[in-house]
Amino acid sequence: MMLLFGTIPDKNLPLVYGQVRQEGDFLYAGEQRFSRTQGTGAMISAALAITNYFKLEAPYVLVAGDIGGGDGSRELYKYLIEHVVELSPDVLTMHYCLPIMALLRKVCEEVNKCSKRPLMIADAGAMYAAKGAKLATEFDIFTPDSSEVAFLADPQATHPAYISHHLFACDADKIPDQIADAYKNNSAAKLLLVKGKKDYVAADGQILSTIDEPNIPMLEPIGGTGDTITGLVSGLVYAGLEPKDAAIYACRTNRMAGQMVNPTPATKVKEIVDQFPQVAKQNYCAWAGVCYTEAGK
Repeated sequence: MMLLFGTIPDKNLPLVYGQVRQEGDFLYAGEQRFSRTQGTGAMISAALAITNYFKLEAPYVLVAGDIGGGDGSRELYKYLIEHVVELSPDVLTMHYCLPIMALLRKVCEEVNKCSKRPLMIADAGAMYAAKGAKLATEFDIFTPDSSEVAFLADPQATHPAYISHHLFACDADKIPDQIADAYKNNSAAKLLLVKGKKDYVAADGQILSTIDEPNIPMLEPIGGTGDTITGLVSGLVYAGLEPKDAAIYACRTNRMAGQMVNPTPATKVKEIVDQFPQVAKQNYCAWAGVCYTEAGK
């Protein structure tokens, strides 16, 4: 199973665990409904598109409402600590949550008790907690954006707000050096997928691949397009691809879906996610050897 973990910006959403399904513009776990248009919802929606394409079991989700107070995040950590051994996911992706380092340490302690250790992916708050708690190397994939990689590279920072230079003063030319520094400081997962105008896939401080085509500048300001890459790579590794290939194909898929939409400032991320099946049908046979006819697999 694939388990996707994260908070939803809805103060009325209780903690929910269950298999996800999509109905129109919303995602459901059990009878609880939440948006698929941003953040954790966009990540889950992207992963669901990939499991549907590969005809795999739909993801399970562990979500809770949290608008910054941290109560939902704490509930998520507590549930995962208590149940991860029992659930024993094959892929565990941790996304938006308050970066509570002590609780993430307990999560990792419990994960190590699983009969088969899950492939672990982190983005956003979970990634910040992993780096701050010096647990980055416990994770298989991090998916930072071009500003967050500066945080990973800074040996003193425990949160992106405290990196030694302004968070938004991102210099794209420095990203390869920042990737190298993140690995040098043991602040990177086994694989880094750095999202931005140019996407980087790296391991052991070395750039393995860069992806910059198709170049769709209007994707950059659309909220959720980084979250969809995290969902795509989660779905692709769950489908059996090697992490490096999954990362490369996730970046290509996101870009090609953006090209299909021909986005404007009014474009919503759900419109991009809706193109993922078509990108897969047109390209995954050549990329990954998974070929479909109109009649099926």
